[in-house]
Amino acid sequence: MKREDDKFVSSSVMEGYISVRSVIEGQFTCDNDRKILKVYFDTERKSARYKELSYLNSKSKELGFEIIETDKEFLDSKTLSSSHGGIIAECSDRTIPTLSEASIADNGFYVYLEGIEDPYNFGYCIRSIYSAGADGIVLSPRNWMTAAGVVCRASAGASELSRMYVCEPENAIAMFKNKGYKCIASDKTKNAVSAYDADLKKPVLLAIGGERRGLSQNVLNNCDHTVVIDYGRNFKAALSAASAATILAFEIRRQNR
Repeated sequence: MKREDDKFVSSSVMEGYISVRSVIEGQFTCDNDRKILKVYFDTERKSARYKELSYLNSKSKELGFEIIETDKEFLDSKTLSSSHGGIIAECSDRTIPTLSEASIADNGFYVYLEGIEDPYNFGYCIRSIYSAGADGIVLSPRNWMTAAGVVCRASAGASELSRMYVCEPENAIAMFKNKGYKCIASDKTKNAVSAYDADLKKPVLLAIGGERRGLSQNVLNNCDHTVVIDYGRNFKAALSAASAATILAFEIRRQNR
């Protein structure tokens, strides 16, 4: 089994059936060019995972990947934990395109993620953003998609199902503004208004930063408005990026029902 420190290195090993299936579905739903090269499964769990293996067998013929029987010891040696459920996949890398104005929907909801320092928190953010119905996620050039296996597991597969782009923040914000978007930053600045009082109707770009450093000044300077999440008491600590992403993404969904 890999050490916990190994989560910070590049990994395209997908752990668990949900992650593996998401890679397959992403090829058809969001122009994800990641390919499964090999699927490994624990022979001792063959009967228990019959339905999942039947699906993977049918897709292996369609997509051309190999399915290999092995044992738990081998699977554990390739993964961060032993909770893979007896199924893992070795995959190719994913190409995340550079954002262009042409790739931005006319009346959409996008999120810009910056400065999130942990791949699990990054994955949890993506899970909430995808669930709330965002049309796409824009990433800063330094992001956690190199640790794709960890991110996919943390996001319950949402990272492989989401449309993603990479762009420097000032360029991204300029493109969204040119498309008529409101650009909203999440930050506790003096002029921030409550997210529950702000106009978050589409088209909207929401920028979320990590809880330790927040958004860069460059993002804050270029966004149109800044919103803050109201607390129920006087509490100085920041919410996790994943918690903030959940609250704000679903407030945008609520306002656009």
